[in-house]
Amino acid sequence: MTSMSNGITTTTPVPGSDRPRPAASLQAGDHPRPQLLRPGWHDLSGEWDFRYDDSDEGLDAGWAAGLDTGMRIVVPFPPESPASGIGDPGFHPVVWYQRSVFRDDLVDAGLGEGSPRILLHFGAVDYRASVWIDGHLIGHHEGGQTPFVFDVTTAVSGEGPHVVVVRAEDDPADVAQPRGKQDWHLDQHKIWYHRTTGIWQPVWLEAVPTLSVESLRWTPSVTRGTVEAGVILRGHVGADTVLSVSLRIGERELGSVRVPVTSGRPTATVALPHQLNGQAYEDLLWSPENPTLLDATVELEQGGVVVDSVESYLGLRSVEAARGAFLLNDRPYYVRSVLNQGYWPESHLAAPSVQALRDEVELIKRLGFNATRVHQKVEDPRFLYWADRLGLLVWGEVAGAYEFSPTAVSRLAKEWVDVVERDVSHPSIMTWVPVNESWGVQHIAHDPAQQAFSRALVELTRALDPDRPVISNDGWEHQDSDILSIHDYEPSGEVLRQRYRDETVRGALLEGFGPAGRRILLDGVADAGQPVMLTEFGGVKFSVTPADDDGWGYSQAADADDFDARLADIMRAVHDSRMLVGYCYTQLTDTGLEVNGLVGADRVPKLPAERIAELMRGER
Repeated sequence: MTSMSNGITTTTPVPGSDRPRPAASLQAGDHPRPQLLRPGWHDLSGEWDFRYDDSDEGLDAGWAAGLDTGMRIVVPFPPESPASGIGDPGFHPVVWYQRSVFRDDLVDAGLGEGSPRILLHFGAVDYRASVWIDGHLIGHHEGGQTPFVFDVTTAVSGEGPHVVVVRAEDDPADVAQPRGKQDWHLDQHKIWYHRTTGIWQPVWLEAVPTLSVESLRWTPSVTRGTVEAGVILRGHVGADTVLSVSLRIGERELGSVRVPVTSGRPTATVALPHQLNGQAYEDLLWSPENPTLLDATVELEQGGVVVDSVESYLGLRSVEAARGAFLLNDRPYYVRSVLNQGYWPESHLAAPSVQALRDEVELIKRLGFNATRVHQKVEDPRFLYWADRLGLLVWGEVAGAYEFSPTAVSRLAKEWVDVVERDVSHPSIMTWVPVNESWGVQHIAHDPAQQAFSRALVELTRALDPDRPVISNDGWEHQDSDILSIHDYEPSGEVLRQRYRDETVRGALLEGFGPAGRRILLDGVADAGQPVMLTEFGGVKFSVTPADDDGWGYSQAADADDFDARLADIMRAVHDSRMLVGYCYTQLTDTGLEVNGLVGADRVPKLPAERIAELMRGER
């Protein structure tokens, strides 16, 4: 029998508990952390008190103890967006939030005898956050794209309600902050869009046991037929603690293991006997065409009693760049990707709804793509869940800084580590992109320090995740990239055809100056035979309404027929190439002043979706 708890589809009860066990692979998609589920959690989205602090007086004036304000904001939408209820895109470098937490909120989060500790989670706050409860400082966090959590058990132990206050600082003039395409001008210009300040991903409460699972990392091995669970624990590990991990598909058990726990970072490797049959091992492999997910239960026992049980999911698959090809599950795979900025007019970088994240994945697939490059943004984990479940490869990219300095280096490196750790277990993530178009390393062609930083990010990424390709600098000026990605907005299909015809033109392309007059390989970097992808191209402007006529694109179509013809010309050239092993078309949606999307900002296709899919698949 199934039921629903906080929107999660559930099946059998959790051992040692009367709460139902959620099937993580079939969840409703609203849980802010889709690969680590407990039945109880409480969403703090909705109306909060809000106040601007343009003169930065709030700390000295005691606002941390409570705000005197008549303004309200709808969390998690940034105040620049209409969906927030404020819609002010001006410069406001410091903002404050406040809301009350009631006893019923804690109970809904799962507070009880078996789960006595309360965690306060933030999905993302741009850029620097401080949190107080009832005037007592709980903690700080820096980094606008990554999650953070505080144990607030003591702070909410007394009689409620309890007042949560958040101060967010996001200096629009600080170009050493990783900011992506958030504009540093007052008004958006060219390819940059309105800023996102403050809370822009969910805030939520969760009750956990005294000893609990803090995080999970899944490392599947297709060749060995195993899955390794890397677990980080919260709380004291006793001498009689045992970790158990079981994997299943549907109701069929695939494998399980029990290991004694001697530290706060245990690992457990689950063997999958099914994978020993060399003629059947592909049945369980994940791909965009067959997005098979395995459900997982992870339990902690003390003295033979289950003290914590969480649900998760994973995909069994491998990705690699080898022999001049991109390999998915050890077979060449042609990547048909689209650049997606994850930006909505009404809610900006925050998705307007949970459903919008699923709709985005479904739209991308309906338009003929098997992959997407989430551009200059670390996307909501719930988007990655739908990519995992519905089958869509995702390029993992971080929002870049614009300045090269010790401050920018330390900020980006720290945030990048957190990004990789957050998303490493998603089977949809196919590659990592820590730098785009030399942003933040603008003089990398000549500056040894900037070159060293780029190489260091690549090696850091490989140290964190040795199982995915890494691109050192997407677009050009590569040093140590597993995939040579090129950006080329040439509007002529014939020019593109000659430029990427086959391996006979490879040397001239890589060793000379490429599109936009940029080196594809830096001086002294040899061509190691990596696969080549065209990861930004197209960008054809097509205005479907008069309001878009002043918008921006790399070339321009006069009408729908001209748009179709230009797309067909470009895409035929790309598909005719015998050198390219994949592409990423720019772009999915009109974004800000850019009106070069395949669909409008409203997600309505500018040509029939079936026609766009034909062009992107190279069918005619």
